[in-house]
Amino acid sequence: MAKGTSPRVSTRKSPRQARSNDLVGAILQAAVRVLAEEGAHRFTTARVAERAGVGVGSLYQYFPNKASILFRLQSEEWLQTTNLLAGILSDRSRPPFERLLSAVHAFIRSECEEAAVRTALSDAAPLYRDAPEAEAAKNATQPVMAQFMLEVLPRAPKAVRDVAHDLIMTTLGTVGQDFSATPRTEDEMNTYAAAMGDMFCSYLLALQQKC
Repeated sequence: MAKGTSPRVSTRKSPRQARSNDLVGAILQAAVRVLAEEGAHRFTTARVAERAGVGVGSLYQYFPNKASILFRLQSEEWLQTTNLLAGILSDRSRPPFERLLSAVHAFIRSECEEAAVRTALSDAAPLYRDAPEAEAAKNATQPVMAQFMLEVLPRAPKAVRDVAHDLIMTTLGTVGQDFSATPRTEDEMNTYAAAMGDMFCSYLLALQQKC
């Protein structure tokens, strides 16, 4: 791809009828299977169409290339993560640190349960990561954690909250991906998530005391 260009990752059109929705759903389910079983390097539109039981022409009605399929899978994964964290962190009926610990446990479990597809999507990231849509989708969790940081650190300068926000999200993503690369037992997931959650809580508590 020439320098300075972005891949086309938007769908050609949105399905408007139940039959079209079913077709897109079948394509995406097939894409997940191909990705998990064969990896990003053998992922092609032809393989996806064959696995979905549809013609390549039908696939191209909605997805212009394999990058657009992979981006759709990745954006849905990011959306699921955003909804997962938002649902936990915004529940003000529970103390903030309790919510943070629950969010870390849920995130680690999610990473481990979907490790095969996530690893393959990570390998395929060069196909879509420079697209504007990818940046917007990836940053969807920003408002969720920013609001949580404001609740936990109401007297801290914005710059301090921003650093805390970035540190926690970067650590979650990087460490979670590395940890889930190896099959994990229930005890391992719980132990690891508890340790990371305690680390985050101790860090935020120290910031509270400084501010």
